Formats: sequence, C-alpha cells, structure tokens
Amino acid sequence: MTITRRRFIAAASACAALPALRCGAAGAAPQVQVLRAGVSRQQLVPAQFPDTEVWSFNGAVPGPLLRARQGDTLRVTLRNALPQPTTVHWHGIRLPNAMDGVPHLTQPPVAPGQDFVYEFALPDAGTYWYHPHERSQEQVARGLYGALIVDERDPPPFDRDETWVLSDWRLNRDATPVDDYDSNLFDLTHAGRIGNTVTVNGRFTPVGGEFPLRAGERLRLRLVNAASARIFRLKFDGHAPQVIALDGHPVAPHPAGEGVVLGPGMRADLAIDCMGRPGERFVVSDVFYPRELQVMEFVYRDEAPLRREPLDAPLALPPNPLAEPEIARAQRHEFVFAGGAMGGLREAELQGERLGIRELVREHRIAWTINGVARKHHVHEPLLTLKRGSHHVFALHNDTAWHHPIHIHGIAFRIISRNGRPAPHREWADTALLAPRERVDIAFVADNPGDWMFHCHVLSHQSGGMMAAIRIQ
Repeated sequence: MTITRRRFIAAASACAALPALRCGAAGAAPQVQVLRAGVSRQQLVPAQFPDTEVWSFNGAVPGPLLRARQGDTLRVTLRNALPQPTTVHWHGIRLPNAMDGVPHLTQPPVAPGQDFVYEFALPDAGTYWYHPHERSQEQVARGLYGALIVDERDPPPFDRDETWVLSDWRLNRDATPVDDYDSNLFDLTHAGRIGNTVTVNGRFTPVGGEFPLRAGERLRLRLVNAASARIFRLKFDGHAPQVIALDGHPVAPHPAGEGVVLGPGMRADLAIDCMGRPGERFVVSDVFYPRELQVMEFVYRDEAPLRREPLDAPLALPPNPLAEPEIARAQRHEFVFAGGAMGGLREAELQGERLGIRELVREHRIAWTINGVARKHHVHEPLLTLKRGSHHVFALHNDTAWHHPIHIHGIAFRIISRNGRPAPHREWADTALLAPRERVDIAFVADNPGDWMFHCHVLSHQSGGMMAAIRIQ
C-alpha cells in the first residue's frame, strides 16, 4: 500500500477538526476519527513528584477508548506528530491485511507530519487494543497504546462496564523515563524491559488508587496488558471473579482460580458480583512475581446495596463468528523458540548468514530465534505459506528459560493443549503465553489472506529476533 497525494488530501480534508472518537451505527457511513500521536506530559506518579514526558495518542496515556458495535466499520486517521515514523496495529482484530499496521510489511511507516487512514469492519465483539508496530519496544514503553471495545449486539446484563489498561514504566527518581530502550542487553537477553512503576489507566494506583463499588452490583471488568514485558497475575481479595472472555473472545464462564494471568498483549473480561458491605475495602494485587504488588483497592461506597443477592442472570457471552479448526484434517507445524540467557543457543542464522551468539548480541542486538533463524526487520520471506481455508495445528515449543507471549496477527486460534494435556477451556486467543520449556498446541483455520506477523510480544524479544511472517494465500 502506498500513500498517494489524492489519498493524503482526501484523508486530511475528511478528518479535520473531528476530535470525537465515536463510531457510526452499523450500516451507516463510518465517521472519521483522529488519533494524534505526539509528545505530551502526564502525572504518572504521586503529585510530590514531577510529571513525566510521555508519547501518547491525543495527549493522554492510555489513548482514547475507542468503542463500536460488532459489525460496525471503524475509520481512524493516524496523525503523526512524533519525532519518529509510526503506525497503528489493531491487536486482535481480524481485519484486511493492508490495515494491520505493520511497517513495510502491510504499509509504509507514517513519517512525522504525515497522516494515514485505517478503515475496516469489526467482525468480532470483545476487548482489543491498539499500539504502534514501528519501534514498538520504545514507542509502546513510552505510552503509545489504547483500548478498543467492540460491544456485542445482545450482551448479558451488567450494572457497569469498566476497562483497566495495565502497564509499567521504568522511571528515574525524578520521574523521567530511563532512556535505554535499545541499549540494555540485560533486557534483551532476559525477561524484557520490566518497569519499576505500575500504572492502571495511566495512574500509579498503589498510592491512593481507589476503585469505587456499589454493594450488590455486577461489574464487567475488561483487563488489557499493554506493558512491553511485564506479566500480571491479578488476585482479587474478597471477590470471586468469573472469566467470561479471553483475548476478546467468549469462553465458558469459569472461576479465576489463583488469579488472572495476562502476558503482554493479552486481555481478559471478568464478571464480578460485588457483594461486599458499604465501607469495606479489598486489595487487588499482582502476585506473578515473588514480590506481591498492590495494583488497586476496591472501595465500597457508603450507600444502600443495589441488591442483596448476586444478579440472577447468565454470564455466557454470545460466540463470535469463528471457523472451527478440524484437528483430524489439520496440518501440523513445529516451531521452536530459542535463545536468551541460560538458553544454550550457540549460533543462529541472521539475513542468510550463520553467526555466533556473542556477535549476534553485541553487534546486532539479536538474542532470540524461531526454528534457528533470527529476524531483525518486519520484511522477510514468510516462514510458512498456508493455503486459504486450510486447517492447521502449530506446535509451539519454548526452549528457553523465559516466558514468551506468542502473538499471531490476523487470525484467532484455539489453545488445544499444554505439555500434552488438553487445555481445560480450549479458549480462542491471539496471544499464547508460553512458560519456560513449555509446549503449547494451537489450532486455526487459515481464512484471512495476507502476510501476518508471528512474534513474541515481549517487545525487546521481538526486536531481538523472535519474529517471523506467516503467509495465507
């Protein structure tokens, strides 16, 4: 796709002075919406510290909450006021390949001062998000992301629908960002750029972060992990959340158990019956890492309960129109993810040349491979070419000492098994979190043509070699 003069002028004229971010009704002509990527400042940490320079959409982190109904057409103009080229990738949306926002692979990068118009239908309801795919290890870490909610035509009843965009930041003591997005070899070879400051919707919530509840209400809480490397396991003290969707797609409602686990890029929808008493407080904490971290505090308002018993209504969401993979006729493909510290990788192929790991890391900032090959740029020969309409099982083997959330653009897949055992929920997903040495089988129908990225969503792992493209034709 190229940006012609006619296309540029038409887009610029159509989107001028339209800051509202609202989709038209299904069947209506789409309204033009504007996302301006630029540099701004935000009070991420408590007020006794300075505000922080961030990169943001429309002047805030996270960017505007985009909302539409299933079947609507979304039309968004990206306006680049950054000092770098950028794009917007619509994470999890099954859209035309030309709208996927991958620089050089699906579109040219949008240069500073230029616009680009994204327009596509929204086939699936659910919780999705948007972020750059150009230099994403820096641009996402600086704050360029936002949530995209696609509402069901006939959703089950909830008293409230809220979204938490989770992220983290690596800040100095004066609240300035640590500028080591490309230079930190420890991040590259270990777990990625894990920050020292966790935020929810752009606020440092462990200090004074209160989320008000009314006793008796049923809450739909949508969680988006927009961090560049941090994994969350959220535990909700005093409550019993039911997981009703993962990566946007409905799943049979089930208890969250030991906590809701979200790798970078992953989402979950929870149904929470809030049965505390007025005035009570409960901690929401992240227990993934050894040091437990308070993320938010549920605070019950001092008002009469909305109801005395949980709402007597079903939680199951209507299914999305996804093609069911037939395992018996599926072609099987093996993928080994290797590299990193304590990984045993001695050498790898980079741009057709075999290089030792020391040279790869120090001279090329490469530490990770898929099937022995590292890729430094988005454009390359596809790792695999699939016939449109064919059925496939991808056998994913994490042969490293680190977690990897493996994301595939343009499709949704079922998680079939983990370490040879059937996955209990067979959930649809677009990102599969692989623990160290874990094997995960996923299955899908190759029904969306184009060249689609296949990569780790720990963004320094992606930029460090763990990416490829899958072609469907």
